[in-house]
Amino acid sequence: MTAVGAEEIGNSDVVEQRIDELLNRMSLAEKIGQMSQLSAGSGYAPDYLGEGLRQGRIGAVLNVVDVETVNELQRIAVEESRLGIPLLVGRDVIHGFKTIFPIPLGQAATWNPEIVRMGARFAALEASAVGINWAFAPMIDISRDARWGRIAESFGEDTYLTSLMGVSMVQGLQGDDLSEPGSIAACAKHFAGYGAAESGRDYATTNIPENELRNVYLPPFRAAVDAGAVTLMTSFSDLDGVPATANDFLLRDVLRGEWGFTGFVVSDWDSIHQLQVHGLTADDEGSAFAAITAGVDMEMSGDVYAGQLEKLVDEGRVSIGLIDSAVASILRTKFQLGLFENPYTNPGDYPPIANEATLEAARKAASQSAVLLKNDNNALPLSVDKLARLAVIGPLADAPYEQLGTWIFDGDPNLSITPLQAIRDLVGENVEVRFVAAMQTSRSRNTEAFDAAFEAAKDSDAVLLFLGEEAILSGEAHSRANIDLPGAQAELVRRVRETGKPVIAVIQAGRPLTLTNIVDEVDAILFAWHPGTMGGPAITDLLFGVESPSGKLPATFPRMVGQIPIYYNQKNSGKPPSADRILHIDDIEERAPQTSFGMSAFHLDAGFMPLFPFGHGLSYASFEYKNIRTNQTAIARGERIVISAELSNSGTVAADEIVQLYVRDLVGSVTRPVRELKGFQRVRVEPGQTISVSFDLHSDDLAFFGRDNRRTVESGEFHVWIGGSSAAELRGEFRLVDRD
Repeated sequence: MTAVGAEEIGNSDVVEQRIDELLNRMSLAEKIGQMSQLSAGSGYAPDYLGEGLRQGRIGAVLNVVDVETVNELQRIAVEESRLGIPLLVGRDVIHGFKTIFPIPLGQAATWNPEIVRMGARFAALEASAVGINWAFAPMIDISRDARWGRIAESFGEDTYLTSLMGVSMVQGLQGDDLSEPGSIAACAKHFAGYGAAESGRDYATTNIPENELRNVYLPPFRAAVDAGAVTLMTSFSDLDGVPATANDFLLRDVLRGEWGFTGFVVSDWDSIHQLQVHGLTADDEGSAFAAITAGVDMEMSGDVYAGQLEKLVDEGRVSIGLIDSAVASILRTKFQLGLFENPYTNPGDYPPIANEATLEAARKAASQSAVLLKNDNNALPLSVDKLARLAVIGPLADAPYEQLGTWIFDGDPNLSITPLQAIRDLVGENVEVRFVAAMQTSRSRNTEAFDAAFEAAKDSDAVLLFLGEEAILSGEAHSRANIDLPGAQAELVRRVRETGKPVIAVIQAGRPLTLTNIVDEVDAILFAWHPGTMGGPAITDLLFGVESPSGKLPATFPRMVGQIPIYYNQKNSGKPPSADRILHIDDIEERAPQTSFGMSAFHLDAGFMPLFPFGHGLSYASFEYKNIRTNQTAIARGERIVISAELSNSGTVAADEIVQLYVRDLVGSVTRPVRELKGFQRVRVEPGQTISVSFDLHSDDLAFFGRDNRRTVESGEFHVWIGGSSAAELRGEFRLVDRD
């Protein structure tokens, strides 16, 4: 067929005309073929997919990363099929391709949307060089349960932060023009509510009232759609009894009806067939009917559509118009990507893998993602001048693969620079580095090497303990019921602590962990997530004060797993807890009479506060907030208010601080959270400097979905905080009023 010229790709009328022409020429079998994505990840794909391509029965492939194979698949599709329609080539490009950036949860800890956009841009360039044109990212599920393995892929617990980070990843993947080389289609997932799986068990049921769905879980997807994300992926889970892959409320009423989405929806892996496993349908025929009528345009890695849709159309149960609408959405994306003009990939058109700019970006991302949770007695930063011997202990100090984290199918551990390597490079011959892995893996319970760790620590001036989780302990289908440090790591901490030397824990993990059993046994904790390829240099820069830690938590750290779900923007309840309205289990007298002491929402054995709150993160600077003010006391709908405060650095080093703005709507037609993040800024403050930080808040920023599940802005009193975490105490007030 005739290709659309590059100058015509941006002309929607021309594209729609070409789509109509194609639809008129396509047989039903060829249309269904466009709705089928098959795996090309084993053997030589042209051998077993070639005939299907020639017959026009495959519209997309996934999991092939050899550029010659990709080009051959495209050649068959374009040159040997009747209509010459090119392929979408999908891959899980989640936080890098060959060069790996921090896991998305770590990227969220940067509170820097530009870091996320930049990481996605470099990932898109590397992936494009092997023929990938579609990434199954970003994952923008709100994640409030650290037991869930896929929290690692998320941007955390907050709707506002997740929305901004998700938009940045869409922009980084898709670039300014989808048809330009190096731009690949984004796929916002998993629509919707997947992060609320019961007990944090992957794939489990999600029960989310519509009001909470609209206020918490859907806004990041709306933001991604508004930012131009051309595809969405459905969730594996059911939502209030209806699996997302067959949920017409989500896919037709909300996504297409309310939001006007014109891209296409792909199922998750084999999730159409799984509708019958859920118990929603009796067989594949019923599953195909449920998915297509709900609004799933393409099936990923299954044969339900290929085997059932033609029959459903022939019987009149599914209209040809429904099929045409799905196929048009898929073709539109292919036109937008410029695949009809140029389906082939020339690796020479792209920058080298892991080039200097990419590695520097990965290093910056890893540096800004690390969160200093604790730093007693200024244990950090370390000084080379004050160290003669340094003990480096732990299973994750020199683990090039593990530092990459989950979902790094194409990541190259040979590119990794580990913390041990980077520390040795930095200190050179000035400091003797004594390394003891102590444990074979993070899960090991063997303590035989603990004596060697003790001896190394005893004879050193300071101890760096590299702890956490291996990469395999988080990610899809890797949920944990106990989120303490696994294996014998807590025992290792206590053994090393016996030396009396300063102990700094550097923790690499794919989720928030319960650190209560070790937090008092160490002097400092630097939480580095899984930091990616350049994790070692980034961590070393932070440990030795080349950079000051600036990351902030994108998810709450519970004291113990029984507090989950715990998140900062909870509802107040009718009996909110406070320090003077709780009782600790150890304070209860023997044979105490049964009372409702405190009459508030807390746990006897954990209280009501987390170990570390959302937004928390320390610095080597000393920051102080004061003088919060508003430029007016009241605003009406459509007006703006400026909220500002002064930020001072009384420390001795320059550092970045992430200034956070929180708002509380005191009275609403539905109960409102105790706080909601409404803005943040990363600012640089020099020693002794005081700066003013301002936030411009529009009345629309105060909107929410009310009792009728319609978006509304209600008048009333508001509290506002500016500070360095969700526990900020500096508070102001203003009113939203009705004016004639």
